[in-house]
Amino acid sequence: MPYKTQEMVVVTGTSSGIGRATAEQLAAEGFHVLAGVRRQEDADKIKQKNIEPVILDITAIDTLRALAERVEQDPLGRPLRAVVNNAGIAVNAPLEMVPLDELRRQIEVSVIGQVAVIQALTPALLKSGGRVVNIGSVGGKISMPGFGIYSAAKYAMEAINDSLRREMSSFGLKVIMITPGGVSTSLSEKGVMTADRLSKLMTPDQHRRHDRLFDAVKEQAESWATSGISPKKVAEVVSRAIHASNPRTRYTAGRDSAMLTRLVRILPDKLLDRMLRSQMKLQ
Repeated sequence: MPYKTQEMVVVTGTSSGIGRATAEQLAAEGFHVLAGVRRQEDADKIKQKNIEPVILDITAIDTLRALAERVEQDPLGRPLRAVVNNAGIAVNAPLEMVPLDELRRQIEVSVIGQVAVIQALTPALLKSGGRVVNIGSVGGKISMPGFGIYSAAKYAMEAINDSLRREMSSFGLKVIMITPGGVSTSLSEKGVMTADRLSKLMTPDQHRRHDRLFDAVKEQAESWATSGISPKKVAEVVSRAIHASNPRTRYTAGRDSAMLTRLVRILPDKLLDRMLRSQMKLQ
């Protein structure tokens, strides 16, 4: 694709997993990808044809300003086709004992940081008639035992995604939510590490109540890490959302996501509670 017609895409959280797969997918399709990473070593690993790593911490306003300036002052005048909001973390622990600082960290990265990226790049997206693609989760549709903090962030992004779409539709900005189910990424592995760390903070009474739940959370995360769909499958869905002239407002990725998003709309709460507890072997 000649540079005079090439478009840019910003993808956050590209050091691994969905972000990296998406950056590589879009670069192979001819987009110039500004790939957000937090560390120089990750930048060195992802740099390749059509991928330009940018040091980006979505919780640090100075790096967001630098990103917006990079997009606005592109030397080849390439328009910004899309921003893919992917960066995030997973804090998984029983709500009774999760440290409030961990709750704040989850919301800071996975909600406030996402909004900060959107705010920083909205002028460029409006100028180009681009689109926002938010990477959500089935956890934003259904909250499993032990995953309440992570789900809180994903539920929040569902609300933000819907509100933004309705606010900006008359200005030509398309807003899309991608909802993966279980994905084989390092986020699951990091979630297990976080659960291990937090489990050591419990009181003896909390251990009696929640040791089995912690085990179930780790088993569930490990299951996603080994049997979830590949990040490339999610990247292909993102690609469809970016290429579509009239994209849907939301896309699922993975059979479990398609199934659970339907079930949550039709099953009574108590039946859904029993189903989820049974799935996690908590009864």
